[in-house]
Amino acid sequence: MVDRVIAINPGATSTKIGYFENDTLIFKKEFTYAYDEIAKYDSIMEQYDFRFKDIVDWLESNHMSKGSLDAAVGRGGLLPPVNAGAYVVDDAIIDCLTYHPVLEHASNLGASLARGIAEKFGATNCEAYIYDPVTVDQMDDIARISGVAEIERKSIGHVLNMRAVCMQIAEEELKKPYEESNLIVAHIGGGSSASVHKYGRMIDLISDDEGLFSTERSGGLPIKEVIPMCYEYTQKEMTDLVRKRAGLVSYFGTNDARIVEERANNGDEKARLVLEAMAYQIAKTIGELATVLYGEVDGIILTGGLAHSKMITDLVKERTSFLAPVYFVPGEAELLALAKGARRVLRGEEEAQKFQGYRKETMVNA
Repeated sequence: MVDRVIAINPGATSTKIGYFENDTLIFKKEFTYAYDEIAKYDSIMEQYDFRFKDIVDWLESNHMSKGSLDAAVGRGGLLPPVNAGAYVVDDAIIDCLTYHPVLEHASNLGASLARGIAEKFGATNCEAYIYDPVTVDQMDDIARISGVAEIERKSIGHVLNMRAVCMQIAEEELKKPYEESNLIVAHIGGGSSASVHKYGRMIDLISDDEGLFSTERSGGLPIKEVIPMCYEYTQKEMTDLVRKRAGLVSYFGTNDARIVEERANNGDEKARLVLEAMAYQIAKTIGELATVLYGEVDGIILTGGLAHSKMITDLVKERTSFLAPVYFVPGEAELLALAKGARRVLRGEEEAQKFQGYRKETMVNA
């Protein structure tokens, strides 16, 4: 039996969609929007109508109609902390993402778009889902302690892609289930985060403001240097400084690592030093997470856009391969990850959860 799934991944100025039959991508489309077109909307959710129309028109041009889909799955938005896996899109999720999101982000549209497409093109019993939202939280309690009582460490990162590549490497390379594997994965790109996965649970995560710097973001900074700057700049200016104008942008005025790597290869010593420092911090982060597993690591995975860089991946591997084999899964396959998540529900391998909001007692802690 063929499972027919549409996956939808809204971005800041784009909407990516893919139609899958089982795990095979049949066709995909990326709608791109000018910044000025997006900026005229006061909120993310106000963009629903035109994004939905684009998807509908395109699916109809590909001869889709009522009954063409078994499931629709959207990129999970910034809900309060939730467990990993699939959630049925219901009124509670839509209400939370519309009126009470953790942050305004284009992925908050994923649930609404999936539900709309399921209703228009779905077969009988077709459901809409979200899968592995950005705010998946399976952290052990010990990992939440920050050192300041008023601040709790939070799990926010590239969860969808990180869990997907962990499942892939467990199956294809380790030849055992994800639920029996100990893995460390670093998603490195415009923003970077890293996580540790113990027997199918993501028990700790280092976010893009805590550790490794990236092409655009600062990572962790010496706080004694940061505090005085907070009195010199506005909150928005500081946020832009560490999240949009940091990393390679800060040193070279570009977020394109290929340009910086070319400069390094042509003898630019500053470019080489900064790229080596980036790899150094990635490796340090991996080493930090290895202690969570007491060194019992089955594999290390590098994924995201920077994993295309042989210079970066070779440097990280040099420093970390003594811990475990290092695997590279460059780029991201988030549409496929979404589709596979929905298929696990369709096949009965995973039960879709119902969103209840954040209740600490519902979180799984081993």
